[in-house]
Amino acid sequence: MIGIRWIDFDHIPDRLAGLIDLSYNLWSSWHPEAWLLFKNLNRQGWKESIHNPVKMLQELPAEALEAAASNIEYTNHYDAVIAKFQRYMLAKNQWFDEYYPEHQQHKIAYFSAEYGLQHSLPLYAGGLGFLAGDHLKECSDIGIPLVAIGFMYSDGYLHQRIRNDGWQEDVEEKLDRDNAPVKRVLGRDGTQLILQVPFIAPQIHFALWRVDIGRVILYLIDTEIEQNPPHLRNISSRLYSSVNEMRLLQEVVLGIGGTHALKSLGVKYSAIHLNEGHAAFALIERYRQKIEEGLSPKEALQHVYSTSLFTTHTPVPAGHDRFPNWMIDKYLNAYYAGMHMSREEFLQKGHHIEDPPDTFNMAAFCLRMSAHGNGVSQKHGEVARRMWHFLWPENKLDEVPIGSVTNGVHIPTWINPRLVSLINRYISPICPDWFEHHDKEYVWALIDQVPDAKLWDLHYALKIKLINRILQFKRRDWMKYQADCANVVAGGALIDPNTLTIGFARRFSTYKRADLIFQDLDRLKKILNNPWKPVQIIFAGKAHPADDEGKRILQRIYQYAQQPEFGGRIAFVEDYGEQIAKYLVQGVDVWMNNPVPPLEASGTSGMKAAVNGVLNFSIADGWWIEGYNGKNGWIFGRDHANGDRNWEDASEMYSLLENEIVPLYYDTGLDGIPHKWVAMMKESIKSNAPRFSSRRMVKEYMHKYYISTLSCVECNAFIDDNAIEAVSQ
Repeated sequence: MIGIRWIDFDHIPDRLAGLIDLSYNLWSSWHPEAWLLFKNLNRQGWKESIHNPVKMLQELPAEALEAAASNIEYTNHYDAVIAKFQRYMLAKNQWFDEYYPEHQQHKIAYFSAEYGLQHSLPLYAGGLGFLAGDHLKECSDIGIPLVAIGFMYSDGYLHQRIRNDGWQEDVEEKLDRDNAPVKRVLGRDGTQLILQVPFIAPQIHFALWRVDIGRVILYLIDTEIEQNPPHLRNISSRLYSSVNEMRLLQEVVLGIGGTHALKSLGVKYSAIHLNEGHAAFALIERYRQKIEEGLSPKEALQHVYSTSLFTTHTPVPAGHDRFPNWMIDKYLNAYYAGMHMSREEFLQKGHHIEDPPDTFNMAAFCLRMSAHGNGVSQKHGEVARRMWHFLWPENKLDEVPIGSVTNGVHIPTWINPRLVSLINRYISPICPDWFEHHDKEYVWALIDQVPDAKLWDLHYALKIKLINRILQFKRRDWMKYQADCANVVAGGALIDPNTLTIGFARRFSTYKRADLIFQDLDRLKKILNNPWKPVQIIFAGKAHPADDEGKRILQRIYQYAQQPEFGGRIAFVEDYGEQIAKYLVQGVDVWMNNPVPPLEASGTSGMKAAVNGVLNFSIADGWWIEGYNGKNGWIFGRDHANGDRNWEDASEMYSLLENEIVPLYYDTGLDGIPHKWVAMMKESIKSNAPRFSSRRMVKEYMHKYYISTLSCVECNAFIDDNAIEAVSQ
C-alpha cells in the first residue's frame, strides 16, 4: 500500500485543519473564494509567497492562524469554502456520469511533457503546457475519469532578466518541492516509492510525486534521486533538454517509465491520450505489458492501436522529435526482446519519408500506433493531413484519418473574477446557473444585459491593475538592481491607462514575428505618438535559452523601447509567466498576434483575452480563423502570398490601426464611453467564450475520440494481484 506525505503543519489550529487539504489541491487556484481564504489570512504573506498556499501556511506565524480561527467572519467564510470543496470532491452525477454511465469505471491515461497549472508549480514552457493543465482542470470539473503523467522538473523554471543592452539572461531557480502543492508518493515502508524503468540499460530509477487537480491526479516522475548516478539524475531536471541524447532519455522515462508507474500503482485505465509525441514510448510499453499479461502480439498491438489517441500541436515537420536509430538501439536494445517485434519492425514504425535514413520520428511512430489522431484547430487539421498523407497513400487527402479538436481555455481559471461577478449581477435573474453552463452560446448572449458603462469601468480598472503591477516591477528593479533609467522606461514606467493599449505576449521565436510591427519605424512612430489618439504596446515573452535568433528579436524590441522617439509607448515586461499573463489578457485593450501562417497550430492566449472582452487583432491562422466573425476584432493577412510577406502583413496592420482600431477606440460619447468599442467587447465575449472554452474542447474529445477508445474494449487493464493500490493516508 502506498501513502501520500506532505510537510508538517502542527501550528495550524484544528478549527482550520481543512486549509491543509485545500492548499494541496489546485482546485483552490480556480475558485476565487478559496484563494481568498489564504489571502485574507495575511495579504502580505500571500503576496510574498507568490500565491503559493503551501508555502504561505508553512511560513505564517501560529498567532496569525489562531487569530483567524477565533474570527467569526473568517471562520464563516472558511466553513462555506470547505463545504463547497467537499461537495465538489464527492459529487456524483457529473456530466460524464450523465452522458456515459456505462463507462464510469473506464479511465483515460493522459501523458504530456509539460503542464501549466499554477505559478507555484513551474512545469511548463508555454502554450502546450497550459493547454494540458486546462485539459486536466476541465476533466475534473465535468467528471471525466482521467489520470495524468508528467515530469517533476527539479530545476524549476528559467527566469528572465534583461540586461541594459536588451539581451536576455536566463536565471535558474530551484523548485522548492517541499513548499509547493505536491506530495511524495510513499511505498509500503513509508519512504518515497522508487521504481525502475523496465528493460532499459543503463538502469534508470525514479521517484513519484502527486499533484491533485480537483478530482484528477497528476503523477510526476523525478529522476533526481540518489539511486541514479549523477549523469542520469538530470533527466528530469530541465524541460526539453537541448542535448539530443538527454532528450531521448527524457522521452524513454516519460513514456516507458510513466506507463510502468501506472501499472505499479494499480491504476486501471482503458485508453491513452498522448499530448504531442514526447511520450510516444508509452504505446510500446503498453503493448509489451499486454503481451506479458497474456495477449498475443497481434491482439496486444490491436488493443493498443484501437485505444490510443495522439494529438499533434506542430504544423511543421522540423517541430517533431527525431533520433538516430543507433541512439534508439543504445537504450532500447534490451527492450526489443520483450516486444515480440523485431528491431526492424519497431524502427520502421518511426520512419518518415522526408527524414534522413536510419532516423526514428516520434510523431510518425505515434500516428502508426494510434487509431485516432487530431490537430488542434480546423486549419491545423488540414495542414496535418497534408503533412502525413504519405502514411495513407491510398486515401484521398480529405480522408486521411487525422481530425481536429480546436483548443480551448479553462474559463474559471482565465476569466477575471470581477467580470464574473459583474455578469452574474445582470444574468443571474434570467439564468441563475449560467456559469455552470459556460460552454452554451445562449448563456453568453445574455451579456448584452450588462450596461456599457459598467463593463467599460471594470475594463478600465483592470487596465489600471495591469499598469500598477508593471510599475511595481520597475520600482523593485530600481531599488534592488539600481536599474538604468532607460531600462525603467523600457519596462513600462511611462505606460498611460488612458491610451489605447496593445498586448503581445508569446514565446520569442522567429516564426512568431514579435518584431513585425517595427517594419516601418516612421509609420509606427506616427501611430504611437499621435497627440490626440496615442497608442502603446506592451510586449512580454521569453526566448528559449538555446534560441539566439529569438533573443536577438527580443533585444531589438527592448532597444526600441529604450529610444526616446517612441515616447515611452513601447514597454517590455520581463519574466513572463502565468501570473503576469493573467494581468495582460485581462487588462490590455487589444491582443496582437502575427505569426507566419500556417505555423500557428492554434494559439490559446488570444482566447484568454477574448473571454475578458479584449479584442483580437490577429493574422488569419490557428483558432482565429474560426473565432473571427467580422464584429469581434480584426483579421489580416488572408490574401497575402507565402514567402517573404512581412511588408505586406505589416502594411495591413498599420492600415487597420490607422483607419479602424484607433479611431474606434477614441470614438467616445458625451458620457466618455466608447460605446461602439464596448459593443465589440461584448461580441468578443459572447462569440468566443462558449466556443473556445476547454469545456467545449473536452466534451468534443469525449464525443469524437474518447468514447471510441473506451468502447473498443472493456476495462481490462490486467492488473497484477500484487500491484500496489494507491490510497491517501
